Amino acid sequence: MATCVIMGAGPGVSNSLAKSFLARGYHVALCARNIDKLKELACALGTDVSTWQLDVADSSAIEKVTGEIAKAHGDIEVLLYNAYVQEPGKGSTLALNKFNQSLMVNVSGALAAAQAVLPEMISKEKGTILFTGGGLGTQPFYNMTALSVGKAALRALALCLNQELGRRGIHVGTVTICGIVKPGSKFDPDAIAESFLQLHDQPSGSFEAEIVFDGKSANS
Repeated sequence: MATCVIMGAGPGVSNSLAKSFLARGYHVALCARNIDKLKELACALGTDVSTWQLDVADSSAIEKVTGEIAKAHGDIEVLLYNAYVQEPGKGSTLALNKFNQSLMVNVSGALAAAQAVLPEMISKEKGTILFTGGGLGTQPFYNMTALSVGKAALRALALCLNQELGRRGIHVGTVTICGIVKPGSKFDPDAIAESFLQLHDQPSGSFEAEIVFDGKSANS
C-alpha cells in the first residue's frame, strides 16, 4: 500500500485531501503538533489512517517521523505540505525572531519535508510533493509581511523543485489559494482539494508547477 503524508493536517483542505487519498487506496499519515486533534480527525476518517506528532520547525524531527512512517506503512508516494503559521505585523516593526520563526514553518519545513522523502522517490523515479500556497505569495499585504514573504518563498521553492525534478518523474507543485477557505463558499475545501488531485494526476511530461484557485476556476 502506498502512503500519503499530510503535514500540517487539520480540518479543511487537508481533511478533504485525506478523504480523497483514502478513497484511492492510500494509507494516510496525518502529522501536526496537536496529537489529540489529529486523533479526532483520524477517528472521523476511519481505517488506514495513522497520526504522528510533529513540529515542522524541527528538521530533524521531520526526518525521523518520515522514516518511521515509511517503515510502518510503506513507501511515501505523496507528500502534502499544508503547515503554516500566521504572524501578523508590518515589516517596519515585525520582530526579527518572530519573522524567522514563521519562515521555519512556512518555508524551511517544506524544504526539509521534501528532502526527507526525495531519496526514495528519486530511486523509484516516481512521487508527488504538493505545497499549499496562498494569494499573499503573489499579492502581498503589508500588515501580513511574514506570511506574504513565506508564501512567496514557498511558491518559488515549488517552482524550482518542479524544474529540477520533473524530468526525473517527480511532480512538485503548489495550489495557490487566493481566498479564505470555508465550507460551502467559493473556497470550499473539497473544491480546492480537486485542484491538488488535478496536479497529482498529471502524467510525467505534462507536470504543471502551479494551479491558482481563485474561487471561480482553477487556472494553471
